[in-house]
Amino acid sequence: MASVEEKVEEYYKAELDNLKIRHYGKTESINRSIDYALKNADSKSGNGGNNYPDIKILLQNKTRRDIPVMTEAKGSKGKLEKLTKNGDIELVSGGKNPYSAVVNFAVNGALHYGNAILAEGTYKEVIIVGINGTTVGENGIISDPEIKAYYVSQKNNGIPKEIKDFDFVMMADRNIDDFFAMLDTLNLTDAELEKLKRSKEELLEKSIKDIHQRIYDDNEIKNLLSTNDKLYFFCGLIMAGLTTEGVKPLEVDDFDSNDDTDDNDGTKIIARTKSFLRKKKCSDDKIKMVVDYLKPVFDKRNLWKPNKGESIIKSVYKQIKNEILPLLESNIHLDFTGKILNSLNDWVAIDNDRLNDVVLTPRFVTNLMARICRTDMDSFVWDTCMGSSGFLVSGMDLMIADAKSKIKDKDALAEKIDNIKSKQLLGIEILGNIYILAVLNMILMGDGSSQVICGDSHKEIDKQEFPANVFLLNPPYSAQGKGLIFVDEALSRMEKGYGAVLIQENAGSGQGDVYSQRLLKRNTLLASIRMPADLFSGKSSVQTAIYLFKVNRPHEEDDVVTFIDFSEDGYSRQNRKKSTQEVNLRNTDHALERYDEVVAICLGKKPKTDYYTESNGKVIKDTITLNGDDWTFNQHKKIDTTPTEEDFKKTVADYLAWKVSAILNGQVSADE
Repeated sequence: MASVEEKVEEYYKAELDNLKIRHYGKTESINRSIDYALKNADSKSGNGGNNYPDIKILLQNKTRRDIPVMTEAKGSKGKLEKLTKNGDIELVSGGKNPYSAVVNFAVNGALHYGNAILAEGTYKEVIIVGINGTTVGENGIISDPEIKAYYVSQKNNGIPKEIKDFDFVMMADRNIDDFFAMLDTLNLTDAELEKLKRSKEELLEKSIKDIHQRIYDDNEIKNLLSTNDKLYFFCGLIMAGLTTEGVKPLEVDDFDSNDDTDDNDGTKIIARTKSFLRKKKCSDDKIKMVVDYLKPVFDKRNLWKPNKGESIIKSVYKQIKNEILPLLESNIHLDFTGKILNSLNDWVAIDNDRLNDVVLTPRFVTNLMARICRTDMDSFVWDTCMGSSGFLVSGMDLMIADAKSKIKDKDALAEKIDNIKSKQLLGIEILGNIYILAVLNMILMGDGSSQVICGDSHKEIDKQEFPANVFLLNPPYSAQGKGLIFVDEALSRMEKGYGAVLIQENAGSGQGDVYSQRLLKRNTLLASIRMPADLFSGKSSVQTAIYLFKVNRPHEEDDVVTFIDFSEDGYSRQNRKKSTQEVNLRNTDHALERYDEVVAICLGKKPKTDYYTESNGKVIKDTITLNGDDWTFNQHKKIDTTPTEEDFKKTVADYLAWKVSAILNGQVSADE
């Protein structure tokens, strides 16, 4: 007798027949690419072997937009879908049977097949369907059928989006155009996008650490490469490996490990990097500068000479190809080069680190600062001490997102995004070893490198005709005025807009030299945000604050400044070297909501949460003098010394507790 699972399958196949939707069984072939994808992917149990979806469909509309549909059937109660505690469709878990969800649940198995098709590359979107039922009626019909479907696409980075109230009738010919149009509306929400970025960043950071740990543990490589050399080694392998239009992707098998001065794995990296930079339309002088940094590293014979048939370059590239390049070639903007910088800082100081205060500003902070500066698609964003360009990345993200929300014409949107990347961002960095990271970072964002400049900002700033209206900065704190000199120089060249600086907090309490007072003569201090003391855990222990300015409007004595105590931002941090965990940053108390609330406060909007209010003392609205020496939160915090009833109760309770303890210990008698 047929099992319930088979009856479920038959039930839905009959429905497809009634709707005249062509479908294929387990062993039937749709086309070569789908067959190849299913055959070459691991099986549902994680081993080799073929994959056999219960029902396969290839949807097609009049414009020949083809979408594969993979359907998996089950026939037991509760076997439609299994989610993780975070609400994701579970694929692999810990324990003795890590693939049990994929094997035993309909939606999970269908997602396994869908991912295999996306990974093959021919199709950029797929629909996965789980079907289930438990009861067969007297007529042999499933009386409790259940179905659930998701749209999985490259545009959403493989994150499944549920198709609400799904029914196969949606796929009938008469409904196909409306169905495809509905699929186009299934995009990641801001919360889903942030969650995806966080998980990708964690995975990226772990992969970089693993590779760097390998380099650190290998005495031959460790002794061969200085700290700067490691930067260039990473960057060269990445640039050589990224997919570039018009150039075949560099495969591991392309490395021959030749023992030849002119033809070896090192020269291959240099040649491919040049090609990569040209395809990204970098200028000749920029290409020359990058190659001049890379060539001395990849010329090192011990890196390219064969050792048991394989060079060090080939061996490390293999790991980068498998673990890092797939993350970078997604359409999620990750501050990859900043992660390299942090990884190297875990082990040894970057050259000139102490002098130049090389430190990565966390993405959630760069994003916060870009948002409170009202960054939109028409902004012109600059950073005169850009480091690895994290601020420009965050600014560009917001600008592009705003453009997508406002421009519906595809051609006009593409033109605007290209303009944002090529003309609306400007960064200056003095350190060559950090500059190369910024170039790579912006190229990874889609070639925003055309206005990324290597030079002394004190000199370069006068040469730039850039209509900046957003200024974002984390300056070197060893510079004049704790770094406020850079803020003064930049804001004095802006006609309008906003500027936000993450700086040592005491720059605003009397240690900002002449610059804090000078800034107020031309700009309005809008907000002072006290940041967590461990913001740069494991790297820097200085107390920082964000100071937000409105440009070209002199501060007046009766202007009200918003002071925010953001020392508790919802994140828990651990020193990387002391932590046994892979990730040193954890969202332990609604960090995303807290950051949104601070943005709302700074923008004068009504917050959706109330972590920071005047009533709980986390927000203070007060005036400042024009001396530039009273910008910090604590300077405006009023301490009420009037005793309250609660103070009295606590004092009495403390006394009684002491008295009881003293009597029990024989220190005093009960009569005393």
